[in-house]
Amino acid sequence: MTGFTVVVPAYNEAGRIGRTVDELVEEYGYSVLVVDDGSSDATAEAARSAGATVIEQPTNKGYIAALKRGFREASAEIVVTFDADGEHQPADVERLVAPIANDELDLVLGARTTIPRPSERLLNRLARLRVDVTDSGTGFRALRRSLAVDLELDTACTCGTLVLEAAANGARIGEVHSETRSVQKPRGIAWKHGRQFFHVLAHLVNTRTW
Repeated sequence: MTGFTVVVPAYNEAGRIGRTVDELVEEYGYSVLVVDDGSSDATAEAARSAGATVIEQPTNKGYIAALKRGFREASAEIVVTFDADGEHQPADVERLVAPIANDELDLVLGARTTIPRPSERLLNRLARLRVDVTDSGTGFRALRRSLAVDLELDTACTCGTLVLEAAANGARIGEVHSETRSVQKPRGIAWKHGRQFFHVLAHLVNTRTW
């Protein structure tokens, strides 16, 4: 199979990042790149000890900035994005990569069975006006690095807009259903969805989908 790099943005995940990386590296033999987004704890040390290559951002710049840094620094032609908290199943990684390696798709989403936040479900319904996928806000994705580095992602978060921007760039997009694990998520992230609503609308209008 074509080579790929698993990019893991992380901020203050010292308590979980080690287990996440260890599973990806030791159990599955994946190449893992952790972008430590200015953490104030031992995230970088824990990730490095577990076998990841670690890039440390000097200050906290946010998830999108860490993601884009990972896209730039990844060496493989396919990039897989993976949450640091261990929500996703490493066993599903190759299922996401395969359609890209076989030149069938350019972006594959790891679609969750349940989207927990109502605000995220709303953003997803809006994005589906343009792209026929069930979970446009998942953090588990595989994409061509050539596509990834061209994404501007100048939005509040990636929900809806990452797939809309990829579609506007001509990407072939699909998804693979993926079971998630129950993990504690920070509640504050949902506040970004209010601003993200307007970003999604702007993408829809600018691509003449209405």
